[in-house]
Amino acid sequence: MKRSLVIAFALALTVLMVAPVFAGGQKEGASKTYTIAFMPGVADPFYYTMERGIRAKAKELGVNVVVGDYPATWGPQVQTPNLQALMAKGGIDFLLIAPTSTAALVAPLKAISDKGIPIITVDTYLGDGDYSKPSDYSFPLAYIGTDNKLGGKQVAEHLAKLIGEKGKVYVVNTNPDTSSVVDRGNGFKEGIAEFPNIQLVGMDWCLDNQQKAMELTTAALQKNPDIAGIFGVNVFSAQGAVQAVKNAGLAGAVKVASWDATQTLIDALKAGDIDLVLAQLPAEIGSLGVDAAYKYLTAKTMPPKKIIPGFQFFTKDNVNNPDMQQYIYSR
Repeated sequence: MKRSLVIAFALALTVLMVAPVFAGGQKEGASKTYTIAFMPGVADPFYYTMERGIRAKAKELGVNVVVGDYPATWGPQVQTPNLQALMAKGGIDFLLIAPTSTAALVAPLKAISDKGIPIITVDTYLGDGDYSKPSDYSFPLAYIGTDNKLGGKQVAEHLAKLIGEKGKVYVVNTNPDTSSVVDRGNGFKEGIAEFPNIQLVGMDWCLDNQQKAMELTTAALQKNPDIAGIFGVNVFSAQGAVQAVKNAGLAGAVKVASWDATQTLIDALKAGDIDLVLAQLPAEIGSLGVDAAYKYLTAKTMPPKKIIPGFQFFTKDNVNNPDMQQYIYSR
């Protein structure tokens, strides 16, 4: 009798020990569905394409996705309230965000991080982007995005070839407090400096406004009517530059290099209004962000501090190549 009681007690104890660990054959917490939030920088095809990559990877991994309102214009004054409204919904386990300022987004994002929500910045970064060193902006787990400086340097090299490695060039940039475009401009300066017969006559800031980009480019063409090449560092600056060149009757004569493979810019390339388009890989950036977030949430696997996908160049020679069509941005 005593032996039977001992066996029964041992069996009961085993059940009590195992029950909290297994429920329905799974470890406790294994069935949790995580929610990843995405806060884009502005309403444009690049971020719509990134969202597509985010949603595709999330579906593959069984992760929920919530997306903040797309800001109508670029800047922390619009993005910050959109971000706060997104986070106020609650139930968010991880945040992917393209900060619209290297400095102004530090405080609001630090407040989110301090609440225990891990963050990865995509496309743009905080501070100087080096999250490996102690600083007030090193709390994001990683930066995932293009090597914009390298891209700017290679744009300069391509544009130099297009203008015969001599003449004047001009850059219409966007926001001086945004990491991506600052790096593109700096990379372009470094690249063009390698051609002694090319002069960079100016770099202006359109604040991500296409009309402003057109006005700035028009003024630059009036001041330097012999400009041979122009670099528009994003979709809005490039479109504004193209319009200014066309208005001046210089389409084809002035070579235009652009950044971001929107359908509009690809059509302009086919029409001969643009000569070079750098295509980032926004869908891949989004997919990599979700993958890194999922591994961190499920296994506490730390991602590398920087994850850098590549980029592609569209030219008049390859723009109709079937293999290149995958790099055109789409919603």
